[in-house]
Amino acid sequence: MGKTLSGLEEVAADLAMPKFAARQMADWLYKKHAADVGEMSNLSVKHRAALAERYEVGLRPFSALQKSADGTEKYLFEVGSAKQACVESVFIPEAGRATLCLSSQAGCRMGCRFCMTARMGFRRSLTSGEIINQLFSIPDREKLSNLVFMGMGEPMDNIDSVLSSLEVITSPWGMAWSPTRVTVSTIGVMPALQRFLSESRCHLAVSLHSPFADERRELMPMQKAFPLEETISLIRRHSWAGQRRVSFEYILFAGVNDTPRHAAALARLLGGIECRVNLIRFHQLPDSPLKSSPMQAIEKFRDMLLQRKITATIRTSRGEDILAACGMLSANAGR
Repeated sequence: MGKTLSGLEEVAADLAMPKFAARQMADWLYKKHAADVGEMSNLSVKHRAALAERYEVGLRPFSALQKSADGTEKYLFEVGSAKQACVESVFIPEAGRATLCLSSQAGCRMGCRFCMTARMGFRRSLTSGEIINQLFSIPDREKLSNLVFMGMGEPMDNIDSVLSSLEVITSPWGMAWSPTRVTVSTIGVMPALQRFLSESRCHLAVSLHSPFADERRELMPMQKAFPLEETISLIRRHSWAGQRRVSFEYILFAGVNDTPRHAAALARLLGGIECRVNLIRFHQLPDSPLKSSPMQAIEKFRDMLLQRKITATIRTSRGEDILAACGMLSANAGR
């Protein structure tokens, strides 16, 4: 699970199987959802035996589930051969769509001040198989219409595994999803972001949270290593032809980044970029001095952006009662 077609071709070559067996294995893994090598009936008995001796499919069930009053479901997955760490993924059903929020790392090393995952520190990056497993192991996988890499971890800090999983998800030999059904978030980690833009056609979401470098650094210490201006410059240079889009995530903190000065600066920063700004209510964390802007202030901030020709929407919070909302994942479900 998680191997790309080229990876499966290496498996086939290693076991003296014909090259076309790689596409057969991909079909069983990503279209027919085989749980065991023995189910791959169009492989010869000899090749199935050799494959089973060296490999397993690698599906792992979730170990805990929490359900929100609003219908959101949060799943806990143990990752690593010795249960080294845990990650959470969130299923969000809505009218006409169903989204799964995937994790790419156990913990995170970015250190954002408003995120529970950051408080965990960094445990380990997930393999492509562990990322795909979150998608394949939930009961409602057939209902999914969208995927967002917005769970635990910084996707660009695990770029090899993320790109491999995106290849599985979007390739004709894999799950054959349109890239427009997948969004990957980042704070702007370079040069991984450059690789993502050139090697994938999936949507991009940038965690912004302040248009001012010094203030953003207070919220997001990695601003020093990965300056926002470099991210914006790269986005301006990139061709956004076709259906691919870029959005910006902006959590509002009372008295910190929700003023008319911030709205005006944000509009100047993003001027000329065809994008959407998703405004997000801050979900209070224990012992955090940060407070959420009241909804009236969030609506006013949205209106100031709209007046400046910046498309802006307010994201509805989901799963807050089970700590599944934005910034609240910490792998403590059911533990």
